[in-house]
Parts: sequence; structure tokens; C-alpha cells
Amino acid sequence: MTELTDWLGQRVEPAIAPGLPICDPHHHLWDQRETYVYHYLLDDFLADIGGGHNIISTVFLECEAFYRAKGGAAMAPVGEVEFVAGMAAMSASGLYGKTQIAAAIVGFADLRLGEGVGEVLQAEIQAGGGRFRGIRHATAADPDPGIIGADRTNPNGDVFSDPAFRQGFAQLAPFGLSYDSWLYHPQIPQLTDLARAFPETPIVLDHVGGPLGIGPYAGRREEVFAAWADDMAALAQCPNVHVKLGGLAMKLTGFGHHRLDRPPSSETLAEAWKPYLMHCIETFGPARCMFESNFPVDKATCAYTTLWNAFKLVTADFSAADKAALFHDTASSFYRIEENQHD
Repeated sequence: MTELTDWLGQRVEPAIAPGLPICDPHHHLWDQRETYVYHYLLDDFLADIGGGHNIISTVFLECEAFYRAKGGAAMAPVGEVEFVAGMAAMSASGLYGKTQIAAAIVGFADLRLGEGVGEVLQAEIQAGGGRFRGIRHATAADPDPGIIGADRTNPNGDVFSDPAFRQGFAQLAPFGLSYDSWLYHPQIPQLTDLARAFPETPIVLDHVGGPLGIGPYAGRREEVFAAWADDMAALAQCPNVHVKLGGLAMKLTGFGHHRLDRPPSSETLAEAWKPYLMHCIETFGPARCMFESNFPVDKATCAYTTLWNAFKLVTADFSAADKAALFHDTASSFYRIEENQHD
């Protein structure tokens, strides 16, 4: 982490349009010492968001943090919700500033439990202290060994057609819960099929649908973009689906900005990301799109302030209403966040 901090420190940008309210609908908190060899807890996140942008509220996304050590695998993810609810309560005290950290919580529950997942969902709702909004059962996987898959869910990436998974998915709407989908771009049609089968379940696709640019997809950006764009346009026909605009700073997208001698500028990022962001906005509309940070994962490429500057550059010519939707209102509405008055 020290090397990354030193590298990121080579570029410090002032926040563009610092008064624009932002709801960051996707970040993590964790102590992944067995995997990532570093922690990212409340103080770490607060340090990242303190660069001048007007972050009103945030949404925590599951990342397999602080699972229960006892009680069985099915109920283990309840521990993560308990942990984040504690962080949210700390933030709500006002001691750590005005931003409402983890004002909404998205946890994990194994939908392959079928109808049995209801017990887990009930426990997570209770543990969330009024902030639990949905689950993410990640399915990101690719048959090529060069692509890192979500091995704790389904390494084959075909879970959407699993009858048990669909039985579990059917439990979400009755509990008033949404579904976050993390997949890779070849899997988008599977999500479209799922969304059509469950039109009453709110779904949000994370990270613009995971366009890959590594392994067998390296050097094929135009081809991948064309296929991704067509599949995203088809998915946009499902009115119950929203999309998160971000995740493009992840290494798996293949842009390679993390390998530069100095961190990329917001102008560089905006130029690279604009085709993906604009296609989503044009097909889904601002009312179903929300910018996200995906921190600390996207921190591998840029600082938090730089990332939001890039989003603001892409939308510089947008109307005030569209900016309000993309940066705050869509996310706040989707996750049903009750916020304090904007300063």
C-alpha cells in the first residue's frame, strides 16, 4: 500500500464543481489481510473522500469482509452486515464529518440456497439496522484461466440458469430487496434473461457490465466494445434494470493506466472512459444511471478526487437536472436513502 500511496501522491487535483451533491453507490470496507494484505476501513475511506467533492452519502457493497467464524456457511455473510452497520452508526454520530457512510448496505446471500435463503435475508435485514437494501451474488467468471472469476459463487458463470439460484432470486422482491449484478461483458445476455423473468425485482448492473480487456480480450477493444454495446442496449429494454457508471479503473478493463510512471489525469481518464459512460447514459437514461467510485478497487489506477473529476469532465455539458440524477438522485432513490439536508 505504501508504494501505491506514493505513486498516487504524484498527482493531486482540486475537485471540479465541488458543490455538486454526490451519492457514491459503490464502495467497500474490509480487512482482507489474507488476500490483499491491507485493510480499508472507515478512516481510510474518509481520507480518500476528503479531496473536495461533496459526498453526501455512500452505499456499501459486499466484499466478503468480517464473515462470521461460527454458525455455518449460509449465515456467515450476516457478520459482514453487522460490521458495516457498526461503521454506519459511527458515521451517523457526526463525529466523522457530514458524509453518511454506508447509508445503505448491500450484502451477500447465497441465492443457490433456493427458498432457504429467506432465513439469511431476514437475519441481514435485522442486522442492517434499517440500512439493508439488497444483495450481490457475484457471478463474474470467464472460461479463460487468465481472467479472475468470482470463485466463491460460480466459477463457470452459468449461475443465472441454475434453478436453485432462481428460486433464491425469487425471494428478493417479497422482502423488498434489490439485486446488484457483478459480471463480465459476455454474460450480459444472461442478466437480460433474468431481468425479463423477474420484472418486479430491482436490478443494478455494476461497473458498466464489466468490459474485459485482458487475457484473450487484450488488443480487441473495438470488437469487445461493439458486442458490449449491443448487449447493453438490449438490457436497457428491461425497465427494472439500472447501471452503475464506473469500475473502468480496474486492471481487468485493460486500459493499463495503473502502469504509467505517474497516475493518469482526469482528462486522460475521461477520454478513455467516455464511450462506455455515454453509451450507458444514452441507452438507459440518467434516471437509471449512477456514477460510482468502486473504491478501493479502482484506487489501483487513480485517486478518489481524480476519478470524480473524470466523471464531471464527461458530463460537463449536461443539464443541471441530468447531473443531479447521475451524481446523486438516481443512486439515492434506488437505494432508498434518507439523507440529512444538503449543506
